[in-house]
This record gives sequence, structure tokens and C-alpha cells, in this order.
Amino acid sequence: MATQYRKLYVLVFGLAAALVALGGRLVDVQVIRHKELQALATLNTVRTIPREPMRGQIFDIRGNPLATSLPSTMICADPSLIGNRREAVARALAPLLQTNVEYVMDRLAPRSRDHDGKTNKFVLLKRKVPIETWEKIKQTMAGLSFEADEAKLKASARTFDHYVRTKAIFAADDQIRTYPNQRLASHVLGYVSTDVDQNGLSGVELEFNSKLSGIRGWRKTEMDKHQRELVAYRDQDVEPRDGFNVILTLDAALQDIVESELAIGVQKHSPISASCVVVRPRTGEILAMATLPNFDPNLPGHSSMDALRNRVISDCAEPGSTFKIVVVTAGLNEHLVTLNDIFDCERGHFYYAGRLLHDHEPFGLLSVENIITKSSNIGAAKIGIRLGDEKLCEYIQKFGFGHRTGIPLPGEVSGIVHPVKEWSKVSIAQIPMGQGVAVTPLQMVMAMAAIANHGLLMRPMLVDRLEDANGKLAVKYEPQSVRQIADPETIKQMVTALKTVVTRDGTAVQGGLE
Repeated sequence: MATQYRKLYVLVFGLAAALVALGGRLVDVQVIRHKELQALATLNTVRTIPREPMRGQIFDIRGNPLATSLPSTMICADPSLIGNRREAVARALAPLLQTNVEYVMDRLAPRSRDHDGKTNKFVLLKRKVPIETWEKIKQTMAGLSFEADEAKLKASARTFDHYVRTKAIFAADDQIRTYPNQRLASHVLGYVSTDVDQNGLSGVELEFNSKLSGIRGWRKTEMDKHQRELVAYRDQDVEPRDGFNVILTLDAALQDIVESELAIGVQKHSPISASCVVVRPRTGEILAMATLPNFDPNLPGHSSMDALRNRVISDCAEPGSTFKIVVVTAGLNEHLVTLNDIFDCERGHFYYAGRLLHDHEPFGLLSVENIITKSSNIGAAKIGIRLGDEKLCEYIQKFGFGHRTGIPLPGEVSGIVHPVKEWSKVSIAQIPMGQGVAVTPLQMVMAMAAIANHGLLMRPMLVDRLEDANGKLAVKYEPQSVRQIADPETIKQMVTALKTVVTRDGTAVQGGLE
């Protein structure tokens, strides 16, 4: 009897100890380590899935698409679900992914994660895959056969093969950025990165990246042990907001004409590069902007760095005779000369400050108007000497030289205009003929456009408006004036003088309108 009681006491004591241990464990799990374990449980089951917005499109002023994004997929795999079916899956996928079997096999190989030793459950096989191709991949995987007589396989093996066919290969949303006109306006449009975010790397794609990118949405949900979504437990579902569409001031038809004519000129004269800008003087709207060599923004990596550079805004050079508009405008506006005033152009040779200045022809006496007509360096130099250093520098600044124009494109340089204190003794004679300064092609175009616009210098305008994905106006950009460079009467005289340049007596006969 005593023995039975002892056994009973031992049993009771054992149960009590087990209950105390269990209670202690429950206290540890439910109270002491509650936050820690809850966080781990959430980490294992709760997923926040990003929902990517579609990148906005870029159109010309007439609504022609210049850059657009098309829905696509990224093909992914779970190596932990493939096992010994890796070679069969690789042989089925390689042709559809347009790659070789060895590459796919390597991507499908199971690899242990460093922190927990478990097999990785995600690898990226290929991005930017058309949705049609993904449908073919699903059909191919569903029809994949691994054994000659699958009916003889054990139930567990058949289940495994089912998961290989239906779960091992999956897709995620992606998009393809395309430029349907290939090289057309490539320097204006720019291009994007190849990663998921598709950030702009140059041109309008970079300058308006935040507007084009949109706002990412997300879905917060719970997953089962097979990483399938439990829709009933979906907590948050925030729609992404697609990026704004950017409507440029460019006219694609005019852009094509400009690029075609530039190509003819390059073929004929073989220059290092050739550029052209077409601007509406009254508003500053850029109707066409082209530089050769150019590139295909669909394949920017196939072009050299020189071809990627927008020389219209990134390169500067001495402007030469085109710069004479500055000194003559200044002289007329300060009432130091008139179009009829006569200057001795020294038969093409003029010594000043120890330097010999030349003309392209041995001109004698020329009026101010004829100095423009004949493009006399010596005549321009003498007007500059009469004007003086400070006034000449003032008008150079008024025309916008030495400062960025403010065009909404990355990579613009300000050119080179030295302060008066750094001028040499001969600078006052050389600068009026376009030497000793450096300007960008866009600066020169906008300066000439200011004369065509009654002396009002405009900021170059490249973007007309932003619209949402439904075509609703979001932002409308308006023309912006910079400053009045001279009195309208002065500008009228300059227009009169410039018209003579394309006459038979001028230096640009071929520029005349027939």
C-alpha cells in the first residue's frame, strides 16, 4: 500500500512539475517574449507587397507618343520547389526566355541563405518579358512531363511535381519603357535605367523623373505556409498613382525634318557634330532640337558617350561673327553709332594693342549696316572700342551669355564670359568679333530670337503641360520673359541690318528665302 502511495505521490509531483514548467513556458511565451515572438510571427506571415505605378508617357505638342511604358512581367522562380526537376524546367524555359539552358539551370540551383541556412525562395530569371510570353510559360509549365509513367509515382512525388508545374515559376508586374521613333529627339527625351524603378538618367526622363514616376501603392496581407495570399486577411490595398504624362513643345514632324537635313549635311561635310534648334521667338517654345551623332534611347548602352551628349546645351565654343549682334545692338542702343555711321576697316589689316586683326576681305570704308552685311571683324572691333569694356560686358550679360538659359534639361553649361578685370588689352577688340568668349548653341539661338522678338529675351520653353493618365490637365507651363535687351527702335534697326546679310551683297546668300 505504501508503495502505491509513493508511486501516486511521484506521479502527482511529476504532473505538478510539468504543469509548473508548462505555465512558466506559457508566461515566457505569452508575456515576457510576447512582443519578440509576435514580431517573428508577423515577419513570417504578414507581407507588404509594393504595387508599382506605370511611368508617365512623353508626347509631342500634337499628341504623338515619343516615350511610353508597356505592361510586362518579370519571370521569377522558387528553387526550393524545383528539386531534381531543375534540368527539365531549364530546358523548357530557356527558349521562351531567349537564353541558354546553362544560365537557367544556374539560376534555378538551390542556394542556402547565410542567416538561417534555408534554401532561397526567390530568384529573378528575366525582366521586361511581354505578357504574351508569360502566358506561354504558364502553358509550357502546366504541360511539363517529368516521368514516362507518372501514374506509378507515389502520391508525395505527384504532389511535388504539381507544385513544380504550378508554383515554382511565377511572375511579378513590370513595365517596358519604349521609344517608338527610335533616335528621334533622343537627346531631348533621354533614357531610363534598367532596374525596376526605371529612373530617368538623362534628358526629360531625368529632369521630370519625379513627375513621370508616379507614386507607389502597396498591399498589406497575410500569407499561408506556401506563401499564398489569404485574401480574407488583406489589411491594406492602396492603389498606385501612375506618373504624369509630359507634353513637350516639340513638333515630331518638324523634328524629323531637322534631323534628316542635319544627316544630309553631316554626310556631305563630315563634321565632328552638327546641331540645330528651332524656336518660336515670341514664346521661347522649342519646336525642334537635334544633335548628331545621336543614339537610340531603347539601347543607350550601344552608343558612345559622345553620342549621348546633348551638344546644344553641354558644349560651348567661340561664336565668331554671329556675336557681332551684341556689339552693334549695344552701340545703337547707347546712341554711340547709327546704321549710317562710317568706319574705316583698314583694307583688312588693323593693329590694336600689339595684335594684328584681320578681315576676310580687304574692306575700306563701311557703314555700320554694311559691317553687319559684310561681317567685318575690324568694323565690329572699332565699334567695341568706342563702346568700352564695361558697356560691352553689360550687353553680353543682357543677351544671356555667361548664364544658363534655364531650359528644363540636365547638363546645361553657362558658357565662358570672363569678368572685365580679367580682360587683356586686346579683349575689347577681339570679343566683338566673337573671340575670347564661349557660348552654347542654345544661348546663341535665344539671343538671336530676342532680336526677332522686339528685343525681349525669352526663357527657352520645352514642356507645354503635364496631364494625368486620364488626360486631365495637371500643370500648364507659360512662356517666361527674362529681360528687354534693348529699345524696340534699336531692335528694329538691327533687323533692318540683319536682313541684308542674306542678300547678294551679304555673307549668307544661301540663307535667303526664295
